Amino acid sequence: MNQENAPFLVVDDEFEICWVLENILRKNGFICIKALNAQEAIALAERQSFRMAFLDAKLPDIDGIDLARQLKESHHRLPIVIVSGYFYQDDLTIEMALQSGLISAFISKPFAHDEIVRVIALHTTDR
Repeated sequence: MNQENAPFLVVDDEFEICWVLENILRKNGFICIKALNAQEAIALAERQSFRMAFLDAKLPDIDGIDLARQLKESHHRLPIVIVSGYFYQDDLTIEMALQSGLISAFISKPFAHDEIVRVIALHTTDR
């Protein structure tokens, strides 16, 4: 699948956050696949490639940073955005993940729709 046509992966245990991200993505012409936990996301990533992933920092089964590491093992170039109400931009965990390239960006909850669109534009090649 051409990376420009690949879907976005949204992983959050809060259904409402998945719904909001899905609607932002769809309104901007993107396809979105949702997962409510890390195991579901890993299973999806085993079957297909994604254009970008939005991961909640705190999931019921594993930490979002750990999920990012697992996704990067098989999808080295996947841009990953951590979306969190738990961490802040200047938390050491987030700073280290950004500096190492594990994640491409961080967005805190609550977020503005423009923040999502801006991150997509910065971290995908065709927008």
